[in-house]
Amino acid sequence: MVNKLENKVALVTAAAGAGIGQATARAFAQEGARVVVSDAHEGRLARVAREMQDEFGQRILAVPCDVTSQEQVEQMVRRTLEEFGRIDILVNNAGIDRPQPIWEMTDEAWELVINVNLRGTFYCCRAVIPTMMKQRSGRIINLSSVVAWAPSKEDGAAYVACKAGIQGLTRSLAVQLAEYNITVNAIAPGLIFNPFLARVRPSEYFDKIREKIPLGRDGTPQDVAHVILFLSSDEAAYITGECLCISGGWFMH
Repeated sequence: MVNKLENKVALVTAAAGAGIGQATARAFAQEGARVVVSDAHEGRLARVAREMQDEFGQRILAVPCDVTSQEQVEQMVRRTLEEFGRIDILVNNAGIDRPQPIWEMTDEAWELVINVNLRGTFYCCRAVIPTMMKQRSGRIINLSSVVAWAPSKEDGAAYVACKAGIQGLTRSLAVQLAEYNITVNAIAPGLIFNPFLARVRPSEYFDKIREKIPLGRDGTPQDVAHVILFLSSDEAAYITGECLCISGGWFMH
């Protein structure tokens, strides 16, 4: 099999969980990329990096980072450049939700969601863009959500606002960076099952959404990782400023 990303350097945030971030990092490694995984949970991150190194037989650089800290984000990028000398792909996967009614949401809860989802994406983009501009190449993939188009009562208002904002940020950056051969796209996953989500949401939540999915099943982190892999590849060189929906037909955009 041809390694589509051979010698490309790919940085993935929030890669220590059992969801989209780790699945994407593994997909990149399988396609020959030099992978940098980052997460705020240092212990889990180190374990994931060791597991990936054993599986793929290559060095996986693990850099702990809280994306709400500009200093930590800049250090993450510096560490990547010290190790590999370039950054070809950035996947902004870090995100949280506080699913509560707006009239119950505190300023602190609102700011936390905004800071992780939107400010964190901004910090990471801003930190890697100068390097990509010098290279005159790069791929940035931001994580939005179907809730940006079709929110439900179960979705927190701050989360919905962030995911819509990420789409706007993506389009703006796509316009600004096109002349440097940098593409910027977003993806909007639907119901993507992972163990963490199962712990924080009742079973009725999943049942209600499954009824709306024409393909009749939850998505998997691997379903999303395959799309991110495509957007990171040379085959997607003429796609920028887009938001691809991955929802099994739940939301047809």
